Amino acid sequence: MISEPEWRKEGAEPDYRFSLANERTFLAWIRTALALLAGAVAVDQLAPGLAATRLWPVLGLLLALGAATLGVCAYRRWARNEQAMRAGAPLPHTGQLAVTAVATAAAAGVLCVLIAASLR
Repeated sequence: MISEPEWRKEGAEPDYRFSLANERTFLAWIRTALALLAGAVAVDQLAPGLAATRLWPVLGLLLALGAATLGVCAYRRWARNEQAMRAGAPLPHTGQLAVTAVATAAAAGVLCVLIAASLR
């Protein structure tokens, strides 16, 4: 069994509403990671039938790597927010939101180009 991190024993226990809101945000990030993973599986299994190109496996791999990265970042963000709330400090900024938005837009753009190419 995984033991409780030491930082959870420090500072004051935050209001449970804030802890639960932080947890809901973590779960939203995990849902996004799962959606990226489902997209990776779909691209790997279904896309090669649309058009033969070497970019489909690359896109699937990038989506899977994005899912793994987002899962790790979700936990780190949750933990940092929880630590800040316990210490009464401001919540830390994360650049992961911008990275996730840009990466998702890039993957969607590549997917649009591949689908458009398969329509020819």
